[in-house]
Amino acid sequence: MAEVRYEGEKKIHFMVAPEGSYVGQTVECGVDAALANGNTLMLEYIPEGTPVYNIEGSPGDGGKYVKASGLTATIVSIDTIKAMIRLPSGGQKMFSPRCRATIGIVAGGGRPEKPFLKAGAVWHHTRGKARKWPVVRGAAMNACSHPHGGGSHQSPGRPTTVSRHAPPGRKVGNIAARRTGRRK
Repeated sequence: MAEVRYEGEKKIHFMVAPEGSYVGQTVECGVDAALANGNTLMLEYIPEGTPVYNIEGSPGDGGKYVKASGLTATIVSIDTIKAMIRLPSGGQKMFSPRCRATIGIVAGGGRPEKPFLKAGAVWHHTRGKARKWPVVRGAAMNACSHPHGGGSHQSPGRPTTVSRHAPPGRKVGNIAARRTGRRK
């Protein structure tokens, strides 16, 4: 995030910081703003192929799309009634040309590349995404807890391919697999 002070105001506002921004940088917003990194303009005034972020969903809502670190969207085409934008997911979405967007790439691009240094960090990360973690292997469980569990050493003890029509509880491993193993 970047702290922004408007001219003639003492109040501090916050905006999503662009990559390459610095302390003391002047950012502009409006119709007469220059096509520079960090400036906010309406989509109709931004040329095609320009990387943008913090895009409004409807004119005046303050920016809803492409705000996570390191992301950027690209303007594909602009018409009088619609602006087509390629989002970071690869999908394309239509916006009103009156919607505003900030030029550039969101700062903090390398954040997800940092390794997790302890299990607790992974636990909090997956908890925020509503995933189950840790995932325990079936072979490590007791026989009463999983079809692959039990035995004197950790191996499934039977083929892991099961029928598509197997009852729930038995349906673990390779479900209705056409083939398994290395290709020869």
